[in-house]
Amino acid sequence: MQAARLNWTRIAPKAYQAMAAVSATTAHSSLGPVLIELVQTRVSQLNGCAFCLDMHARALREHGEGWQRLNNLSTWREVGFYSERERAALHWAELMTRLADAPQHDARDAAFEALRPHFSEQEIVELTWTIAQINAWNRMAVGMRQPVEEKALG
Repeated sequence: MQAARLNWTRIAPKAYQAMAAVSATTAHSSLGPVLIELVQTRVSQLNGCAFCLDMHARALREHGEGWQRLNNLSTWREVGFYSERERAALHWAELMTRLADAPQHDARDAAFEALRPHFSEQEIVELTWTIAQINAWNRMAVGMRQPVEEKALG
């Protein structure tokens, strides 16, 4: 296990606390914990954030998520294990995470419109905040090389 580069939570506690407050707010949104954790896990996969991937995959297991859905999250388009609501959220999460690589605005518009049958306007905003905050956490954890503690999975 590599050591962290800096103790970023101690060095900038106010910024850390503000981010934690955003996370606490999105965690208690109307989206529900499983959808939130699915999105956070998928975004962490895309960003290569080992610390956040481990944390959110464990949280999915704690919420009763089975291994098959968890193991196939990176291939969600190829399997029938995810609801239309989850698929719309995962697609939006991928587009909002890969902004520079995302297709033209028309594709983003189509992905946004695909959210509407499954989410209220408030839920769309909460989902987008969830995506934004996990991307920020990923960047801090990857940039500061936050170590992952090896421990048994449940």
